[in-house]
Amino acid sequence: MANLKDGEFTVHLNGINHWVKIEGAENQTIPLILIHGGPGGNHYVFERTAGPLLAKSRTIIYYEQRGCGRSDRPESDDDYSIDLLIKDFKELKKWLSAEKVDLLGYSFGGELALEITNYFPEEIHQLILSAPSLLQTVIQKMVQVTGFMSIGESDLFNRLTEDIQTGATLEAIYNGVWEMVSPELVDLLLFEDQEIARKNRGLWEESHLVNSGLMSRALMNSPVKVPLLDRLKEIQHKTLILTGVFDRNTGVPISKLIHTNLPYSRLVLFEESAHFPDLEETERFVKEIKMFLDKRHSQKK
Repeated sequence: MANLKDGEFTVHLNGINHWVKIEGAENQTIPLILIHGGPGGNHYVFERTAGPLLAKSRTIIYYEQRGCGRSDRPESDDDYSIDLLIKDFKELKKWLSAEKVDLLGYSFGGELALEITNYFPEEIHQLILSAPSLLQTVIQKMVQVTGFMSIGESDLFNRLTEDIQTGATLEAIYNGVWEMVSPELVDLLLFEDQEIARKNRGLWEESHLVNSGLMSRALMNSPVKVPLLDRLKEIQHKTLILTGVFDRNTGVPISKLIHTNLPYSRLVLFEESAHFPDLEETERFVKEIKMFLDKRHSQKK
């Protein structure tokens, strides 16, 4: 592996300039590549919370996906797909000159990490998934709809109950709820501790980075031929899954489903967290990851 140096870089991957940051290069560990969620998100918050703590003992690689955060958009608003994101990642790994890498994906980033590993099994060492998603599944939509129903807002609860009782489709209910919820309701969905939610939203505003929604729309309109859930048993890598017990966005049901179908995985639940254990239980989050990466033996379920 080439000698990596700390710093921020603009890296041309697959025809698009990507923002990349290396931290903790002096540790000279297998690179831990961080894969953000969204779809369409960025690393700004992670870069200022759990990331620096991980970089004390690991070599960390941040990169923001095409059209996300500080990376450039593709020329066409339709140039987003799992295949393109995998090809971008392949180019990033070549740029790093790393034989193998570890992956840490959070939310949609966990799903993308699984897709990457399924496509390039020989090039990935170990996997960490924080509150992973399964975007194009019925259960994903059900988790979010019931999550919104559970946050204690009576008007929202009554509206969703009425929609269900009148026979609206899950797709219509799901799309409708996201059109009507406020930022405050989204914070209630994503966080158990609303003080941490406010700090998170403050960092979002400080970043001046905006999710255009283009990637999410494109991915939903271009489903993969074989669903990821049907391919999980092919992934033989040692995997750590980290999930908050109050996660109302992707939730314990999704993590449990992924855990059940991965041959070599361990599921760790965070008792004080919702969708972001990296923010609500940062110290434990970092500790669990370090312990996992430091272990040399595979662990079967």
